[in-house]
Amino acid sequence: MESLDLHKISVRELNQYLHKELPNKNGVKKLEILNPDGMHSIAAGMDAPVDIDIKGHGGYYVGGMNKHANITVHGNVGWGVAENMMSGTVRVKGFASSAAGATGRGGTLIIEGDTSLRCGISMKGIDIVVGGSIGNFSGFMAQAGRMVICGDAGDGLGDSMYEAVFYVRGKIKSLGADAQEEPMTDADYAAVKELLGRAGFKHDPKEFKRVAGAKKLYNWNADANQEY
Repeated sequence: MESLDLHKISVRELNQYLHKELPNKNGVKKLEILNPDGMHSIAAGMDAPVDIDIKGHGGYYVGGMNKHANITVHGNVGWGVAENMMSGTVRVKGFASSAAGATGRGGTLIIEGDTSLRCGISMKGIDIVVGGSIGNFSGFMAQAGRMVICGDAGDGLGDSMYEAVFYVRGKIKSLGADAQEEPMTDADYAAVKELLGRAGFKHDPKEFKRVAGAKKLYNWNADANQEY
């Protein structure tokens, strides 16, 4: 395993190595990043099938635009972890700030603790599993993908959502416009079981509620007077 120390190199130098040199090193399948100290954009834009362990806290946009890599953060992260992720896995062993997994198109984001506002906004196919609770306005305009919330959800969950589906184990403070609770099916229970297994969580799928879009916002209704 290769080690890279952010007390000795800059994040720019780190990411340049990860983008330009690492893909040509066929023997390197795992590396660790030491002393991240909350720096921003660590391991952003990955495009190689490698396992990366970040040994500490990350700042904004850790693992952003990830493709193929499996990134584990052994600490907390700031805004936008795994933003616009395409594939692979990003796992946060601690807590995450706002906009986790925003606009994600694929892959899996796992947050073992809580996450803040706007988790999964405009998600486009990503799978998100949160071991704790999520903040207000999460899943805003979520277009595709799945989110499993093992704790509680804040205000406005799924506001203006499209084809995404959320599964919530705890309490929902309020649903956003066009979001609604729906009956769980056998396919939903199977999906929750698979996603929980992927994350390594032991909850019973029968404890979860399904939230999806009512599809009333797909077409403009001039008679609604802005009330949906």
